[in-house]
Amino acid sequence: MAEPSAAEQRWLQAARDFARRALPAREGPGGPEPPPLDAVLRCLRSAGGGDLPLGYSFISISDLQCQQRMPCCSHLTWSTNEFKEWAYQGQGALPMQSTLPRTYLILVGYLTDGRQEDKEKLVDGCLYVKDNTGIIPCELLYFELEWLESLFLFPSWSYIPQTDQSAAGYLEILVDPVPVNLPKEVPDSIPVTYPASAEPLLTSSIPCEKRSKLTVAGELARLGPLLCIHHKTFFFLFLKCFTSAVWVPVLVQKPNQLAWHHVLQLGHNYTITGLSVSSLKKSGQRMFVTSVSSCLLPYCAEQVREQPLDSAWQGESTQSSSLETAEQLSDSLKLRVEEERPRSTKESKIISYAGTVTKILNVQAGLFLLDNKVCLCLAYQQLLNSARGLRPGACVELIDVHLLQKPLVSFPFIVLGACLSSTVVLKSFSRLSTPFQPPASSGNLYLQLLFRYNLGMPLYLWLVSLLEMFEERFSCFFGRRRLLLSSTHRNPGAAEKFLVPLLQAVVPDREEARDIYNEILAKIHQCPLQKYLTLNPPCQAPSLSAVCHVAEQKSWEGFSPSQLLSPLEAQHMGTQELNRRLAWSYCTLSAGSFQPRLILLGVLRVSSRSSSLQLQDKSSALPCVISHKDGSPFAHTALIGSLLQVENYQLVVERFLQTDFPSWEHLANWEHVREKKTSVYVQFYFEDVQVLYAAEGQIQKGLRSGNSSSLRKKDDGSLTSELETPEAKMLKLEDPKPDTHRDENCQEGQSSTRRTSCVSRLFLVTQKEGLMLRNYQLPREEYGEGRELQRSFQATVLWLGRPRLWSHPRETGNLPELEETGCDGEEDMTRQEALLLFMGKSLRWFPFLHLDGLYHFIVPCCSDLEVFDKLCFPPVPAKFLSRSSCPLCLPIQDTWHLQHETWMSCLTERQLAARSMLTGMDQRISSIPEVLSNSFTGSLVSFSGEIVERTLCASPRNEKPSVTVGLQKQKGSLLASDHSVKLSVSVAPGSPVVMDIYVAATYLQHLWGLLPGAKILFQNLERKISRFHNVYCTYIASSCVSIISLPASHLSFPSSPAGQALSPSVVFLSSLQPHLQNLPQARILCHLSCVLTLSLQWVCSLCSSIFKEGRCTRHSPPCPSHTGVRQASARVLVEDGTGEALVLCRNQHVAAVLGLSLLEWEALQNCVQSRGRVSIQHGEATGTGCVEEPEDLVACYLRSLCRNPLICRPILLDFSLNRKPSKILQPAPLQLRNFRCGEVDFVSQVGPRLSLLCLNVEEVEQDALSYLNSKRIRRTSSHCLVGATA
Repeated sequence: MAEPSAAEQRWLQAARDFARRALPAREGPGGPEPPPLDAVLRCLRSAGGGDLPLGYSFISISDLQCQQRMPCCSHLTWSTNEFKEWAYQGQGALPMQSTLPRTYLILVGYLTDGRQEDKEKLVDGCLYVKDNTGIIPCELLYFELEWLESLFLFPSWSYIPQTDQSAAGYLEILVDPVPVNLPKEVPDSIPVTYPASAEPLLTSSIPCEKRSKLTVAGELARLGPLLCIHHKTFFFLFLKCFTSAVWVPVLVQKPNQLAWHHVLQLGHNYTITGLSVSSLKKSGQRMFVTSVSSCLLPYCAEQVREQPLDSAWQGESTQSSSLETAEQLSDSLKLRVEEERPRSTKESKIISYAGTVTKILNVQAGLFLLDNKVCLCLAYQQLLNSARGLRPGACVELIDVHLLQKPLVSFPFIVLGACLSSTVVLKSFSRLSTPFQPPASSGNLYLQLLFRYNLGMPLYLWLVSLLEMFEERFSCFFGRRRLLLSSTHRNPGAAEKFLVPLLQAVVPDREEARDIYNEILAKIHQCPLQKYLTLNPPCQAPSLSAVCHVAEQKSWEGFSPSQLLSPLEAQHMGTQELNRRLAWSYCTLSAGSFQPRLILLGVLRVSSRSSSLQLQDKSSALPCVISHKDGSPFAHTALIGSLLQVENYQLVVERFLQTDFPSWEHLANWEHVREKKTSVYVQFYFEDVQVLYAAEGQIQKGLRSGNSSSLRKKDDGSLTSELETPEAKMLKLEDPKPDTHRDENCQEGQSSTRRTSCVSRLFLVTQKEGLMLRNYQLPREEYGEGRELQRSFQATVLWLGRPRLWSHPRETGNLPELEETGCDGEEDMTRQEALLLFMGKSLRWFPFLHLDGLYHFIVPCCSDLEVFDKLCFPPVPAKFLSRSSCPLCLPIQDTWHLQHETWMSCLTERQLAARSMLTGMDQRISSIPEVLSNSFTGSLVSFSGEIVERTLCASPRNEKPSVTVGLQKQKGSLLASDHSVKLSVSVAPGSPVVMDIYVAATYLQHLWGLLPGAKILFQNLERKISRFHNVYCTYIASSCVSIISLPASHLSFPSSPAGQALSPSVVFLSSLQPHLQNLPQARILCHLSCVLTLSLQWVCSLCSSIFKEGRCTRHSPPCPSHTGVRQASARVLVEDGTGEALVLCRNQHVAAVLGLSLLEWEALQNCVQSRGRVSIQHGEATGTGCVEEPEDLVACYLRSLCRNPLICRPILLDFSLNRKPSKILQPAPLQLRNFRCGEVDFVSQVGPRLSLLCLNVEEVEQDALSYLNSKRIRRTSSHCLVGATA
C-alpha cells in the first residue's frame, strides 16, 4: 500500500486529535478501548469510493454550536451539480428565499434519547446527537430503535441555529446515518395476541392487577402526540386488527420507550411486548400500558405465532380519510361556502392534508402557514420538540385534522387545527436558509390562556391577534418578557392583565377543564375544535396611528359643510362670515362609536415639544387630557412611563377647513374646500384608567409618592430601571438616550455618594401662567437683538423648608419640611417666594403643575444644598432697577425631576400648622356673577364655569396681533392668526348668567378640551368693559386654563355651537332692569305696538356693498363678486304692560313679525333683488330710521303692511339683551304710561325702553293667550299685594 501523502498525513493527524477529544472510549474486557477512529475511517472510505475526504474536516458538537452562527448544510458524498440541483428544487415553494449554504464538515456522534446513565431524568421524547464535547437535538425523517446509543457517521445534515442565539440550534438529518458498528441481531419468533382478541380485556371485570402481561400485534391506526402532564411524558398509540376495524389503545410512558414515537409510522405493522391493562382514576377508561420490559418490534408474520384468547369481539367500523392536496381542499371549500349559514354553529370537518410550510405566522402560538393559503394550528397539541423542522420550505402531512372555515371574521386564512387525535408527520426538511425560533418551553402566555379558559379556535385566534398587537406596540418600551409575563395568579404581566377580563367576559360559562384523556380515548370524538361559531371580535385595540386614522375617517364620513350652519342663518351670511363659521368644527367619538368597540392602550408620556400629555406606542402618540371626577386636576407624575388601558373616553377630532364658498348656495360644491386638516386627541377620567404596567413595578398608595422610574434600554438591548442608573428619577420622556447634561453647580464638591445622592426642595404653587413664546433672557446669555423668542411658561411658588440631601431618590417620599415650616414664622415664609422659569425640556412639567399643589424638585446626582440659590437671578437687570421687590427667578434645568406630593386640602394633622401659615397665599377664585357685577374692581380674574357655546369669530379690530401671534402662526397653527374664539361660559347648565371669553386662535394649540359641556378653571384672565358697558374677558400672556370636568358622555357633540337652554323662562320687561348683564335669553308675552323701521336689501357676499341686478355696485375699486346675499332688518316696539322695548329683528324673524308666509316672503325678496334695497320708516322722527323711496311700489306695499292693524297683535317673543344697542340707556326715573288690554285701560310705571335682540317669534293661539294672561295676572296681583303689604 502506497505511503500517504503529506496532506493525507496532516488530515489523519487532525482526525486522531478529533477522535481523542470528541469520541468517547468504550469499556472493554481489559479496560478502556481506544477511540473507534479506524471504524470511522472505514466508513468514510466506503462512502468516498476508497478515498478519504481530504476537503472535509471533522467538527465536534461544541465547536458546531459555538462557531456556526448561520444555517448551513453538509453533504459528504454529493458533487457540486448534485447540490445545485437539490438547492434548486428546494426553492420551488419560496423562490425569494436563499438556499442553505454548503459547508465541508464531517459530523460523527452517538444517537441518544437524552437519558443519563447515573439517574433517570425527565425525558421529553426527543433525539440527540452527542459526543464527548456536547449534545445537540436532532430531527430525523426515519429512525430505528437499534440506532440508540450507537455511533454514526452523518453524510448529509443541516445545522439550524436559533435566531436570538440565546441557545444552541438543532440538526436536521437529511439522509439516513451510516452506522460505524455492526447492527444488533433481531430476536426469535414470539407469541402474539391480535387486537380483536385483546380488546375484550379492556371491558372485562377482572381486576387489572391479576392480569398477566401479553404481546399485541397490529397495524398502527393512530399515533398521538407527545404530551407532558405533571412532569410525566407519554403518548398514546392505537393498534388495529389486520382483519377487522377493532383497535386497542396503548399508553407509552416509560422514559426508555419514548423514542418509539420517532419509529412508529401510520399504516405499518408492529408488535409490542410486555403489555398490561390499566385504567384512569377519574373516568375509569381502560387501556394497555407498556412496562419496563416492553419492546417494540416490526411485525413479521414468519416470526410470530398467534396466541388466541377465550373471547373475541368485533367492534364498529370507522371511516378513514384520504389525503387531500391544496387544490382539492380549495375546490371542496368553494362548495362548502355556498352551504354556510351566517351566525350558525358549525361542525368542523376532519380531513387529511399535505402541504409545504411557507411562513411561520406565530411560533409561540403554534400557527404556521401552508401553501400560502391554509393556517395550521398546533396549539392544541404540546410541541415538546419545540417545532423543530417546521421551517418555511418543509413539507408536512396532516392526518385527522379539523378544517375550520372563517373561524374569525378578521382572520384571512382557512384553519387546520390539530387536536390530540391528530397526527402531524414531517415528510421532508426545508432546503432554505430560514431561521428557527422555538416556542417558549415555559411561561407561554398563548398556551396558558388557551388551556386555562378552554378556548375554541375562534377565541384563540382573537387572543393571538390581541397578543401580537400588544407585543408589536409595546415591546420596545418594556421588553417582550415583561409584557408577556405569565403569572401563577400572583403577579401577572401587562398582557395578562389586559386579556383576562376580556376572556372572562366572553367565556363566563367555560369553567370545565379540558379532558385530554377523553379526547384521545373516547369512541365518539370530542375536542374543542369539533364545533365553532364565526366570531365577530367583541373589541379591538389597534395601534394609535390606526386609531387616529380611523377617527379622522369617521369625522369626514357623511360630513357636509351645510351641517355646521342653520339654513335660515346661512343664507344671510356674507363670504367672510360664512367661511369663518366653517373654519373650525369638531366631533367626538366614544368606544361604542367603533365596531367592534375600541379600547385605547398607550404608555403615558409627556412631550416637551407640545407640553401635553400623550398616550404613546410604537406607531404614534395621541395627545390626551386627563381629569378627576372630583374636579381635582391631574398631577400624578408617578404615572409617567406606565402602560394604561382606557375603555371609557371621548376621542375628539378637531376639523379645520380652508374654504372660499361665495355663498350658502355653494355649500354642496366641494371644489371650494381648499384644504382640510384634523387634530385628534383623547380625554378621559383618571378613575376610568387601568394601569397594566407601572413604570416602577407598582404605584404607591394614592399615587402621591413620586418614586417613579421608567425603563431604559442598554447598549446590549436589555432593559433596566432608571432608579439603578446615575440619572436616577429622570424619566425617559421622549428620547431613548439618557440625557447626559448636568448642571455645573451640581458637580462641585461631590463626595463618593454623588452617584446616588440627590437634593430636593418642597414648594407650593401659588400661581401658574400659560404656555407661549416669551422673550426670556438668562443672565449668562449676552444681550443683543435678533434673539428668537422661546416657548416657555412660569409659575410663582412658595418654598417650604430648606433643601435636603438624600442618599437615594427613593427616600424623598415623606414631607418633613411641612412639620418644620410651622415654626419658622410667617415673615420667614414670605421671603421664600420664587418665580420658576420653564424652558426647553422642562416644559414637560406643564401639565402636572397646578395651583395649591405641593411638589418636590429633585436634582439627581447632586449633593450641593445651595444648587437652587446658585441658579437664581433677579427678574430685572440691575442697570434698570437697583433693588427689586419681585421674587428671584429660578430657571428649571432639563435634568431636574418634578414629583407631586399632595394638595393643600389633603395635609395630615401634623401638617396643619403649615397649612394655617399658608392660608391666604393661594389665588382668589371668583364667581361669574361677581366678575359681571358693576362693583367688581379687579383687572385679572380667575373663575370656573361650564362652556355652553364655542364660536369662531374675527379678532377685535382694536386689538393688534402681537409679535408672538405672528411667530406662532409660522410654527403651524391650524387657524388663521386674525381669528378669535369666543367661549360663552355659565355657572351651571341652564344658568342665565353667562360670561364671554375671547381667546386668540394662536393660543389654542396649547389648549385642549375647550368643548361645550366641559367645566373649566380660568386663571388670570383680563376683565374688560366694552363701550356698550358689557363685561367680557380675554386670554392674555399670564392666563392659564385647567380642565375640571369633561363634557357628559351622554350628550351628543354637534359640530355647530351647542349647549343652548332648553326653554327660556317667561319674564316681564320691568324685571329686566336690574339684570342687564345676567340674562342671555328669555321670553315675554307682549303686544307688538308698531314697526318703526324696515329694511330689505341684497348685499355683495364679498364686500357687503349693495348688490343690484346680478352684480355688485362697488366701482372703486371694482368688486369681482357675482354673488349676492339677502338681508333684512326691522325695529319694532313691543310692550307687556310693565314696560316697553325696542326689538331688533333680522332676516327670517322679520317675516315672522310681518306675518308673512314663506312663499310671500320669497316673492317679496325677489322683488327687492332688482332694486338692491328697499327701506321704510314709521313712527320715528326723520333721520332715526332708514332712507326710503316714497314712489317705489314695494316700499308702498311694505308701508301699508306695517300700518295694517293686523300687525299689532300679541306675540311670544324669545330675545336676548342687545349688547350693542344704537343708544346706550341712561338711568332715568320711572314714568306713568297708559296701556290698553282689550277694552280695559290701565296705567303703569315704566322705565326707559330696553334694547332687545329677537331670537324667535311665535304666534299665540287664543287658548295659550288666555292661559298666559291669567298666569301673568296672578303673578302681577301677588307682586302688587306684596308691595302694598310692605
